[in-house]
Amino acid sequence: MKNINRIILHFAVLLISFSQLSAQDGGMWIPSLVKDLNINDMQEMGLKLSAEELYSINHSSVKDAIVHFGGGCTAEVISNEGLLLTNHHCGYGQIQSHSTLENNYLKEGFWAKSRNEELENPGLTATFVIRIDDVTNKILEGTASDTLSEQMRKDIISENISKVIASTPKEEYQDVKVKPFFYGNQYFAFVSETYKDVRLVGAPPSMIGKYGSDTDNWVWPRHTADFSMFRIYASKDNKPAEYSVNNVPYSPKHFLPISLDGVEEGDFTMVYGFPGRTQEYLPAVAIEQLVDVINPKRIEIRNKALKIVDKEMRADDGIKIKYASKYAGIANYWKKWIGENKGLKLSDAVAKRKLYEENFMKKVNANADTKLEYGNLLSDFSKYYSEIEKYKIANSFYGEVVYRNVEILKLSATLNRIVKKYESLDAENAKTYFDDMKPRIISHAEAFYKNYESKIDEKVFSALIEEYMLGIDKTFLPEYVSQEVNNYDNNYDKLAENVFDNTSLKNIDDFNKLFEGSTDDFIKKLKKDKAFKIAESMVTTYKNKVSDKYYAIDDEISKLQRTYMKAQIELVDNRKFYPDANSTMRLTWGKVDGYAPKDGVYYSPKTTLDGVIEKYIPGDYEYDLPEKLKQLYADKDFGIYAEDGKVPVCFIATNHTTGGNSGSPALDANGNLVGLNFDRVWEGTMSDINYDANICRNIMVDAKYILFIIDKFGDARYLLDEMKLVRPKSELVVE
Repeated sequence: MKNINRIILHFAVLLISFSQLSAQDGGMWIPSLVKDLNINDMQEMGLKLSAEELYSINHSSVKDAIVHFGGGCTAEVISNEGLLLTNHHCGYGQIQSHSTLENNYLKEGFWAKSRNEELENPGLTATFVIRIDDVTNKILEGTASDTLSEQMRKDIISENISKVIASTPKEEYQDVKVKPFFYGNQYFAFVSETYKDVRLVGAPPSMIGKYGSDTDNWVWPRHTADFSMFRIYASKDNKPAEYSVNNVPYSPKHFLPISLDGVEEGDFTMVYGFPGRTQEYLPAVAIEQLVDVINPKRIEIRNKALKIVDKEMRADDGIKIKYASKYAGIANYWKKWIGENKGLKLSDAVAKRKLYEENFMKKVNANADTKLEYGNLLSDFSKYYSEIEKYKIANSFYGEVVYRNVEILKLSATLNRIVKKYESLDAENAKTYFDDMKPRIISHAEAFYKNYESKIDEKVFSALIEEYMLGIDKTFLPEYVSQEVNNYDNNYDKLAENVFDNTSLKNIDDFNKLFEGSTDDFIKKLKKDKAFKIAESMVTTYKNKVSDKYYAIDDEISKLQRTYMKAQIELVDNRKFYPDANSTMRLTWGKVDGYAPKDGVYYSPKTTLDGVIEKYIPGDYEYDLPEKLKQLYADKDFGIYAEDGKVPVCFIATNHTTGGNSGSPALDANGNLVGLNFDRVWEGTMSDINYDANICRNIMVDAKYILFIIDKFGDARYLLDEMKLVRPKSELVVE
């Protein structure tokens, strides 16, 4: 094993070479390293800002306008009064939570006409990164010994992380998190501030903000105004504070001006945000397993669930409101996996990765030392991926059926954890534990049943239990469920009917009756409940037969991946190694550009309101339009937002994005907002694993369409009055 100094030396060497490589190879870069790694490349492509203007800890910079929104999306500050812009789908849950049949903000849209009308969102947060520090030396201290087991190494790193967090200078209202990069070969500490009073300000109706819905999701050309607006509130001294009527709009260190110049093909763009997860350095055997085995099974499971829910939503507006957010969440990755497989096959990713590995092994075998250290890497990968396959299949089925798509099983599994904990304690501690958990259980149930329909869940249960029982290795089948399936002669509809006829978990009234009597009575009634027994059997079998082995093999793969990453950095010349996304702040850049996904087909990089009207289908679930938007189009009432008589709607570019970049600002060369990132093209969703500049494109709402909807459709021009609208090409500020 090479010592820690050699690892650090190789990362230092990378700092010298990275800036010479093309951004068209993709990359999600740590903003604090832009000055050393990327600024020359960016400026050669068109950037007009300095590295200090992009990221600074001493002065305001673009970094200070970028927000981690709710821990899962990105947002940006667009006024000096804390106004936030993010995607409609990122704010969807909040919009839904405020919607009723009488005030259906999903259907009609919402625009607060005053600060008093802005709506509170308990639990919603907005987090700013204050600074980013490389703490690799401190975290890896004491881990270089060959005698350390993997667990000992983890324990040392965990202890070192605790020390770094404790010793990092910060204000009392700030947090510190340490994150691994390059599979644990490098570590950074992130100091942040989290604001907890974030209020809904405005959102277009779903006919506009979700136009094209699931048919257009992950697809180009796109015609969706996927945006919503919130506002951060702070204490009177501008510090993070819990919700209070006494809070005031947050005053940011920096907010983004909005360009009215639009974009043209070839324009420089950059995306700043919090991408969630990528796996750019997997071995070929891992990609092959994903494409041929895992993705197809996950796709089929969700396909069956989605068909059932979609049919019910189309038939009932009340169900549509209840299930809109849940359906969108399930459909999103279902379609992403389909596109990912399509792109990986189209780009011949597995064959290219195998060729890369052949060349890599030539470098490994060229030296006795490297051959000794790295010579078995690829053969070990093959061994472990073969061993893990049946466990990975079972793990995927378990997650999809128990914790994603069958709601009553998810609720039962949650209750099962509480029951197991209760039964593991002595009488006194068990009572204290349950007394503490009871109000949480009731609160969880109230939220659960607010958006639950047992008649839908029963149909999903039937379809997916059948998938589960037929799809996993027979040695992993839960015994109780197998007995029930046999009792009903493999008639899963009859089984589902019996389960839902004999459960207290299908509505809030029956659920509350479980609490009548003592705690022991509650536990006894629950353990006799048919749905609970099904879930308990599945959970127990998974834990006893799948999870331990699955995670043990996965740990071995992770250890190999860390070594493989180190080996590539040491041995592969002229390759740009950027860290995989891990929900930390990143910067990526590229150019507005069309693409050709297949022979004879070319997609231009921009769409207009003309295309919105072309897609319009009266009364259709996905392509209906509000009368007002149609009238604005008929009257050509476009204001200052048209280009050559057309209102721009969306555009694409070569920025390397992923989940978590939803809501990220698309910025021009001057750091002005020109668009709002919300998606990728279908063939390019494989960029999480294999970025290819020929077909990977991110999709953005044009800022001018956002302003058009706010002003002309929403009659909310007062919101524009607090923004800074600019025309950078003529160096004008729009009054």
